[in-house]
Amino acid sequence: MKTNRSMLIPSVIPELAYANVREAAAWLALAFGFTERLRIGDHRVQLTYGDGAIVVIEGGGAGGRAVMVRVEDADAHCAHAREHGAAILREPTDYLYGERQYTARDPGGHIWTFSQSIADIDPTSWGGEVVE
Repeated sequence: MKTNRSMLIPSVIPELAYANVREAAAWLALAFGFTERLRIGDHRVQLTYGDGAIVVIEGGGAGGRAVMVRVEDADAHCAHAREHGAAILREPTDYLYGERQYTARDPGGHIWTFSQSIADIDPTSWGGEVVE
């Protein structure tokens, strides 16, 4: 696949709509730790997190959009997000599939789940079905 310095590298890039693109991008960087990569006028901002990415676009409401992001420390990330105004919908919790996760809502109404791997668990042990 050809590369382009104007395009993000991940194969799947969620686009999330916000009323104020620049304000939303700044908040996502401050509260959730994203890094602004590229601004395109006032209507689009590319953001990265680790080897993942999202694009903040101009638009109305969230309409039920949700994103999952892997983090190193769910508790510290949650505390930081709460400090910067994220509405915590579900506190950090350990799950039998080896993840510690919390869920938050941002000012644009988007739902974010942040997930920390805490154990390497065989998916078949909790009812998962490996298909690859």
